[in-house]
Amino acid sequence: MAVVHRTTLEPSKLDLLTAWLPSRPWYSGGSEPALTKAGGFRLDDPQGEVGIEFMIVNDASGARPVTYLVPLSYRGAPLDGAEHALVGTMEHGVLGRRWAYDGCHDPVPVARLAALIEGRAQAQDQNTSDTPDPEVTRSYVGDGLPADFAAAVDDREGTELTAPGAILRLYRVLRPVPDDAPVPEAAGHVAGPWRRPDGSRARGLFAVLHAAT
Repeated sequence: MAVVHRTTLEPSKLDLLTAWLPSRPWYSGGSEPALTKAGGFRLDDPQGEVGIEFMIVNDASGARPVTYLVPLSYRGAPLDGAEHALVGTMEHGVLGRRWAYDGCHDPVPVARLAALIEGRAQAQDQNTSDTPDPEVTRSYVGDGLPADFAAAVDDREGTELTAPGAILRLYRVLRPVPDDAPVPEAAGHVAGPWRRPDGSRARGLFAVLHAAT
């Protein structure tokens, strides 16, 4: 169960992202992001050790607002070999020091995202414990995803993970699509909503799974 604690964080998640985002190849804003929370969802770690959040933020620092999807994992100790993916550390009022990582480079959130696509996991509300988020949708056509995806590779639009017979692409820069728009032909997908800077609702693809050729 994804437990959401009502407590303090120092620094805040938005503070961590403000310092980290400009280092990403898919960041297109100004020299210092101007971030607001725009939505997202959580996933459960069956072992109860790793917090998993897919956070969506709006950035108003550039010539036009941009919306980013940032998968984050929260750990009680450093993840070996993942120094390059460390977003930062923060002090949690209940859990103590937490190490926040780019979730695309952490095997636990990647595995849970695959489970979500397959239908073996359910998206959870970002702000309320033990509450599914029915607005996050998924699909899958296949016989089961590989157990492990290779190291994530970032580009100007997103992050790509590969495994034998499968390519999983996460969109870091989110693009709104109409609610009734068809999902692109793919082996699987995850989609959901967020809030635009003006407060209106948008919806689009978060991740798409393709069969490798």
